Amino acid sequence: MEREATSDGGLAGEHGATAEARSASDDAPAADTGTTSGTGVTSQPRIAGRIRKVFGRRPVVAWGGLATLVVAIAVAVFALTAPELPGGEAVVEIPQGATFQEVAGILEAEQVIGRPLVFRIYARVRGLDRAVKAGTYRLWRGAPYGEVLGIVTDGRVVTHPMTIPEGWTLDGMAGRIAVAADSDSARVAEILDGESHSRWEVPGPGLEGYLFPDTYRFAEGVGVERVVAAMVYGYRSYWTPERRELLAATGMTERELVTLASIIQAEAGNTREMPTISSVYHNRLRIGMLLQADPTVQYALTDSLGGRRSRLLYAAIDSVADHAYSTYHHPGLPPGPIGAPGAAALDAALAPDSTDYLYFVAGRDGSHIFSRSLREHNNAINRIRGR
Repeated sequence: MEREATSDGGLAGEHGATAEARSASDDAPAADTGTTSGTGVTSQPRIAGRIRKVFGRRPVVAWGGLATLVVAIAVAVFALTAPELPGGEAVVEIPQGATFQEVAGILEAEQVIGRPLVFRIYARVRGLDRAVKAGTYRLWRGAPYGEVLGIVTDGRVVTHPMTIPEGWTLDGMAGRIAVAADSDSARVAEILDGESHSRWEVPGPGLEGYLFPDTYRFAEGVGVERVVAAMVYGYRSYWTPERRELLAATGMTERELVTLASIIQAEAGNTREMPTISSVYHNRLRIGMLLQADPTVQYALTDSLGGRRSRLLYAAIDSVADHAYSTYHHPGLPPGPIGAPGAAALDAALAPDSTDYLYFVAGRDGSHIFSRSLREHNNAINRIRGR
């Protein structure tokens, strides 16, 4: 599922964004909803003045029919005299503050339309000459005027995809968010680290775990806040009333549930095993056993020492003994998520399998062997190592 956010500010206004979140926006982003903002294009009075000179003394009741006649004549003239256009797509940039005459000139220069005067009359009569929105558009050369106007007045601007995989941390996301928002990655990382979770109405601490992994589509120059807003909306959209009921049944807070889901996401080699992995952690939490989740140690190592370890040795584990995220040394869940869990991991945390497993170890193919006792667990490790 894609979520789409598009820039659709008015020509005299600010570039806007729409977020498809069910989410942008391919994208919900993705799926395409949104809001449009800004004012319309400045209309030139000369065309309207000419029409009024011709029809100004006519009765008011006749105006509708006369306007229709004007449009019909304009279309006929266009059909008879319009230059042949080359066809194919054109990428057209309509700047903020452009008058409608300037818009028509831009479209003519890009060979989207062949008769700008007729185009302006047509838009004026339809009342669309003040509704065009700034942005970058992909238009077909020679398309009907109604189709062209529909695209530029709806604000259907060109968008670009941004994909965030499940399990990524804020540090991992920063580069892609920077590209989508047309910003510097260091600046994005600074904003993400400094954002208060209360501002975005997520449980915290911070935004880690609450920027929903998905494919979004954004228009150029939407800005970091618009991108973050779309991703937070994606997270909020996950929480249906049915899932809220499951959360209440677990006895966990929303933060605890998302934190557990982030660990499940990091541990699982495939979504099929997630409910079983979830059962192991739920069982350990229930009996007060240390979670001893390797991904929490990796998160602590990255936070403390700036990097992960390809192999997690005891020396590395002991080096973060004082770090609050090390579940080898501190009971219960860590203070917050260690990455962004997807829907499958969140669902697994909400509804674990019913098992009595307390251990698991990854096999050579990435799948896991689950055990009920330490003896079974050690035997599984020895089988994997070929002992």
